[in-house]
Amino acid sequence: MVDLVRRCAVAVVLGLLVAAPAHAESADAVTKADVTVELRAGGVLHVKEQISYTGQVRRTLLTRTRYDDAHDRVYRVSGFTGDGALAGDTITLRGGDGTATIEYDVAGTANPVGGGEELRWYAVSGWSAPVRQALVHLAGPAPMQSLSCFAGDLSSATGCTAASMDESGTRAEFEQQGLGPGQVLTVVAGFPPGASGGRPILERRFELANAFTLSPVTGGALAGLLVLLLGGVGLLYWTRGRDARVIGHEAGAQVTAVRDGHFSPPDGVRPGQIGTLIDEQADVVDVTATIVDLAVRGFVHIEEQPRGAYDAPDWRLVKVPGAPVNDLLDYERALHMAIFDGRDAVLLSELHGSFASGLGKVRDALYRDVVAQGWFARRPDSVRTRWTTAGVFIIAFGVLATVLLAWFTTYGLLGLALIIAGAALSFGGQYMPAKTSRGASALAHTLGFRDYLATGELGEVPPAQRIELFSRYLPYAVVFDNVDRWARVVASLNGNGRQADHLYWYHGPAEWDLSKFADSMRTFTLTTSGAISASRQFRRAL
Repeated sequence: MVDLVRRCAVAVVLGLLVAAPAHAESADAVTKADVTVELRAGGVLHVKEQISYTGQVRRTLLTRTRYDDAHDRVYRVSGFTGDGALAGDTITLRGGDGTATIEYDVAGTANPVGGGEELRWYAVSGWSAPVRQALVHLAGPAPMQSLSCFAGDLSSATGCTAASMDESGTRAEFEQQGLGPGQVLTVVAGFPPGASGGRPILERRFELANAFTLSPVTGGALAGLLVLLLGGVGLLYWTRGRDARVIGHEAGAQVTAVRDGHFSPPDGVRPGQIGTLIDEQADVVDVTATIVDLAVRGFVHIEEQPRGAYDAPDWRLVKVPGAPVNDLLDYERALHMAIFDGRDAVLLSELHGSFASGLGKVRDALYRDVVAQGWFARRPDSVRTRWTTAGVFIIAFGVLATVLLAWFTTYGLLGLALIIAGAALSFGGQYMPAKTSRGASALAHTLGFRDYLATGELGEVPPAQRIELFSRYLPYAVVFDNVDRWARVVASLNGNGRQADHLYWYHGPAEWDLSKFADSMRTFTLTTSGAISASRQFRRAL
């Protein structure tokens, strides 16, 4: 019985020993790769591979390597035939008995170097399994002048097992024992100049540093293009965006707003028009000054509300009954309607909702008004939009041009010139609205009036007219950021030259008098500007 058990154990061990080599033999491997290559005219390499293998193996051809800082060297495979299929760069073998023969052509393997021509090909490479033995037979169109081969990783400098050529020098043989999966056997042979007439196939490799290379050519082209484009933007401003040449000989002198003892602003300019005339923008301060102007002229009454120590200040705007609203300019009438919206009175803190949409109409009416006055040939906002939009389109075109130039060439810097020019046009578009000669003359007089208000000179004004006259100055002082000075002037006088408790257009709460008017007016303009800014219909002046 013991002998029987021993015999069974020995049989099992022998069975395992016999099965182990069989299992190892069936593992994925290339037992032998016998490759014949022939260099033909035009640098085309004809390749024939006879492969002995076990298991499932496939090969990925090495068809692209780094050539220099800007280019890749490409090897183009064509004419594939035999016991396999080529999909992209991957060869899948189909031999049913563990052997396969495939043939194909490779272009781009020859390269003129120095005083000759060099053939370089990765004859055995990219196998998914180890290669136990590799043989490469090379035939060329002329005697070879040198031979070398490398085995291992692609960048390996380790020589192959053996390399030799026959006596005629037209045939060579390379051998390598044991290549790991993915490793490469590279064969290199030197031929006389023009042996095959082949040249390497190079493709530019995209790298951000190369795409924007600064060289004498790209630098000069960029500078020239910038001068041309930015010069064009400057020429557009010079011919289309400058005001008519009037201010130079009319500005400089102060301009008063008193004629025959009555208020008469230069060129009939209203406070709300001044800001648009000066900076071509309908600003928050223009609307704030217009509200004060409507009060001073008898269309609105302003009542400051009583408040506690921690209450926010507030004012009640009251519609003056019977005021000739139809005599107002379009933008003034639009503002009057936006404030009251069918009401007789409203708190400043309650101006929201329909007020915001009404301010959009005020802005449009202001721009229409400066054109109707003959100060601008076209609406300033439309001019800015047109030129800014053109600049944005140029920027977008410049971005597209930069991407294309950077991807396909080294002239990506030239696209940046378009982007810079587009940005300059978009920015410069804010200054493109140009005043007519009439508008430039009105601006010159307005600036002179501003200088007069800045001096704060009262002049020879009869005491009985001072309250009304200096009140009329006040909305203009709001626009010119001189409200403190003129609010104090108004607060200091009444019709008889003495301090009073109220103005005909502004009332304060109990125990309030005109000595507090300057502070009240400053707070009112700031609060009103904040309410208008919250509507997002006007920009706050810088």
